[in-house]
This record gives sequence, structure tokens and C-alpha cells, in this order.
Amino acid sequence: MIDDDRPLFAQIAEKVEDSIINGTLPEMSRAPSTNELAHFYSINPATAAKGINLLVSKGVLEKRRGIGMFVTDGARALLINEHRTTFSDSFITPLLTEANRLGLGSEDVIALITERSREIHLTTALDPAATKG
Repeated sequence: MIDDDRPLFAQIAEKVEDSIINGTLPEMSRAPSTNELAHFYSINPATAAKGINLLVSKGVLEKRRGIGMFVTDGARALLINEHRTTFSDSFITPLLTEANRLGLGSEDVIALITERSREIHLTTALDPAATKG
């Protein structure tokens, strides 16, 4: 988990976000404490706290005095919208910019995506290990 160039606190926040998005950490449920995260990932509790505080400032987690951290109502939708925007900015905008440069219209781009999607699905159907890295 903790092996890329991003700060540890950002990686911790991302792991919690992923759990909220995929439903393993449902809205209104208790979130792991900073000490639990620090122990699980063998990191300093202050680093874990920084990741948790990032999520609190986003409105994804809320502190309930004396009982812990909880996932807010609406946190999943908030995160999905945020990730969708990031996905669009990181992938869709550059894709469309390059397509425009090449003279490809939206129908051409959709056809290319559909073709590649079929290739990927066929590859994974024949060899599920092909997508593991």
C-alpha cells in the first residue's frame, strides 16, 4: 500500500475514500481511528491523523466527541463526483484534445473506445490473469 511517491497521509486518505466508494465503509458507519490506521499501516499516528483530517475537511468524515470518527451521509456521492471530475480532467480532456489534434470526431473516439473495450473484455475472458499486474 504505502509505496508510491505521494505523502503517506494522502495514501491513507485515499484508502479510506476507496473503502467508502466501494461500500466496505458505509455511510453513517464508524471509521477506523487514527490509532487503528497507524497500527495497521505501521505509521506514525500523527500521519494517520493528517489523512483523517483531510477527509474531515472534505466533509467525508465527522468527529463525534467521545465516540470516534464516522462516515457522513452523502460521503459516497461526494467522493464519486470528486473522482469523476478528476478522471475527466486527467483522462477525458487530454483524450479529446489529442483526438481534435488528429481530426477525430466524437463518433470516432467512441468507436475507438468501444473497439478497445471489446479487446480488453475478450482478453480478460480468455485469461483473467492478463489484467493483474
